[in-house]
Amino acid sequence: MLSEKSILITGGTGSFGREFVRLALKNFNPKKVIIYSRDEWKQSEMQSCEEFKHPAIRFFLGDVRDRDRLELAMRQVDYVIHAAALKQVPAAEYNPHEFIKTNVNGATNVMEAALKAGVKKVLALSTDKAVNPVNLYGATKLCSDKVFIAANSYGSGGGTVFSVVRYGNVVGSRGSVVPIFQKQRETGTISITNPEMTRFLITLRQGAEFVLKSLGDMVGGELFIPKIPACTVADIANLVAPDCTWDTIGLRPGEKMHEILIPEDEARNVMEFENHFVIQPIQTFWGNKIGIKGGSKCPDNFTYASNINSVRFSDEELKLLLKDFIPSQSI
Repeated sequence: MLSEKSILITGGTGSFGREFVRLALKNFNPKKVIIYSRDEWKQSEMQSCEEFKHPAIRFFLGDVRDRDRLELAMRQVDYVIHAAALKQVPAAEYNPHEFIKTNVNGATNVMEAALKAGVKKVLALSTDKAVNPVNLYGATKLCSDKVFIAANSYGSGGGTVFSVVRYGNVVGSRGSVVPIFQKQRETGTISITNPEMTRFLITLRQGAEFVLKSLGDMVGGELFIPKIPACTVADIANLVAPDCTWDTIGLRPGEKMHEILIPEDEARNVMEFENHFVIQPIQTFWGNKIGIKGGSKCPDNFTYASNINSVRFSDEELKLLLKDFIPSQSI
């Protein structure tokens, strides 16, 4: 799919961008892979890695807030993966305007630049926090999702098509509970919000593979959600910090007890496939082609959350998933 194609990744120096580039270079022969990001230091670090010294890779300094720069970067680009975002929940509450500028206005800039450049497909990354958002970060990502889905109105009839991918926690990502427990266990005590809290877990490689598959499957307007296992925070703590005492601190501001990837309110628009779900758009001004991919309708009261309709990790599966964070004597 990506062979002899040009692909641009916004936020391409991040952990997802790096993994996606590895996957693209391993499995395809792309014409160009453009890393679009605003941090020159991260670009310099990425350029110095042997695995990214590839003739197809281009580094393009720019911010998603700058539509002119995006238009320049997207010339003759076939596919865009939009991964750039401000993500820290507490920072969003204190700096709401900055998050709106990047996550909402930036999404609009990416959409408009892609349309002007004639990009074939744009796939944007979302988050479980965009579902029934209780914090500003989630609210901005919900707005971003709406921007990309509605953009199909402008790109229909053989033009640019837009879709979104939504999944849960990436194991080991910055700010996630796994590396926090790993670091805290040195003190003998870990801070735990609620032992019964549940979370979906997905690896960086699984996330990148799902995005790649969704890029191939998309026809415009879908919101793709992978079927991934879940576990309790206690399950994670018992593996990563087995000999530590727990300091139960309760839920933090903007935090949910359970992750929701599909709320009941959207159930009537959900199609189920073997390994994923697709949420169809509420309104399809451009005509709905999603049904051509098959799938089966979900019940009207369906909910997909880390404590409802999700598969729990077995002890061995979770141990394998967290093997890089578990004390060596416990493996």
